[in-house]
Amino acid sequence: MVRYQKRKKIEEIKKFLPENKENSPFEKPIKFFGFQKKSIFHNQFSPFTRVLPSFLTILIIFSLISSTVSAPIFVLPQVLASYDEERAKLEEELKKIEAEIAQYESIVAQTQQQKQTLQNKINELKKKAEKIALQIKQTNLNLQHLNIQIEDTTVSIIKTTEEINQKKENLTNLLQLYYQVQSQSPVQILLTTEEISDFFDYLNALHSLQDKIQSNIDELKILNETLTKQNEVLNTDREEIQKLLSMQLLQKTDLEQTKSEQEKLLAVTKGNEQKYQAMLEDSRQKAAEIKNRIYQLLGVKTQVTFGEAMEIAEWVGTKTGVRPALLLAVLTQESNLGQNVGTCNRAGDPPSKSWQKVMKPNQRDAFYQITKELGLNPDTTPISCPINDPSKGLIAGQNSWGGAMGPAQFMPTTWLSYKNQVSKITGNNPPNPWDIRDAFVACALYLSNWGATSKNYNDEWKAAMIYFSGSTNPRYRFYGDSVMALAKKYQQDIDYLKQVANNK
Repeated sequence: MVRYQKRKKIEEIKKFLPENKENSPFEKPIKFFGFQKKSIFHNQFSPFTRVLPSFLTILIIFSLISSTVSAPIFVLPQVLASYDEERAKLEEELKKIEAEIAQYESIVAQTQQQKQTLQNKINELKKKAEKIALQIKQTNLNLQHLNIQIEDTTVSIIKTTEEINQKKENLTNLLQLYYQVQSQSPVQILLTTEEISDFFDYLNALHSLQDKIQSNIDELKILNETLTKQNEVLNTDREEIQKLLSMQLLQKTDLEQTKSEQEKLLAVTKGNEQKYQAMLEDSRQKAAEIKNRIYQLLGVKTQVTFGEAMEIAEWVGTKTGVRPALLLAVLTQESNLGQNVGTCNRAGDPPSKSWQKVMKPNQRDAFYQITKELGLNPDTTPISCPINDPSKGLIAGQNSWGGAMGPAQFMPTTWLSYKNQVSKITGNNPPNPWDIRDAFVACALYLSNWGATSKNYNDEWKAAMIYFSGSTNPRYRFYGDSVMALAKKYQQDIDYLKQVANNK
């Protein structure tokens, strides 16, 4: 029974043999570890047949001396040492920067609690700009760290692939030998041997050959599993790079806005404290400015004011339990990100920016379904572009993808999973990811699923982080911190508008 099962396994892996009917494995030369032997049954009546068992025993013992799977990751020692040294330097530098950022955060927090004077405000903006500059440096270091990991994994993949190819070659040779041996029946072997011990040598050799074939199959399976895991690690690291580059774009935008706010403040006040205090006291002008300020959103047909966006956010808040200020902050962050990354798939865009090119294959059917249900042309409906940075191994349409839709920047498959919930709240059937109200609701539902309804700072921060990266990885904390800072500003604006309205 055991022998039958082994033979059955051999049959299952015939696919490893070259398919060539003109040159069967019984006739073609065998290449074994650099040597070539003509088929041992090329002439079954050859005198060589009489020494078959001894030859088989020697050949199989020789074939058993082959490499086995020893480790899941194959990295050259000198390469590994180099990577470890670079990692250690980067980690040490990251620790220093994290400590500096913490100091700046403390200074900014203290400054915000001080009396609202022009000089204090200037100092606050200056320290904030310095902190953001450090955060950009931190992101650059994280990118370097990831690049080292990717190089490490790439070397491992190359070594694993080489090992797989060697195993396949060994297995092919073993299978060819097995089929040649099997072409002779035990009776024929028994009749052509001079000693009965030679016959048993033949049987032992055959069993050894079967065991070696099965061992190679098992090792090949392990190597293939290792290669799959290594490719998964590589893809994950590339996705991490995309997220870090996206966050870096947000950091640079935040830095530019902070510097611009500082310059604008000095231009308006001319360094005069009285003018600054007068500006703070002008409540009527401030309320009008807040309400009429354009609220930037990506992917909507018409821009809305902050007052209009606030009304929608408050309505969504009553339906989902998510704080309006948080919702506005997340959507602001996502729209800024979308604008920085750029848009794809617009009318007139080149084929390289079409949805078939920039969107991940597993998202395309969902996107096509969404656009068709809405009566939109899938070839001219805008989506986000991928981050294309060949210097970091990111190539659009190969391992870097876009395809996020509308103000909330939902991927098509994610949108479909929220589609029915959005429709129940807005009444739009089907809902539209490019519609401001539908997008607000979808965003709020996602945040609520991750605990944002508690309105607790930590829970809201966590929900915002997961919205961006699917995790609370500290590498992306700038996103969560920035969202919460925006939410704080929006909450102050909302409270101020309500206070002015109540005083009328």
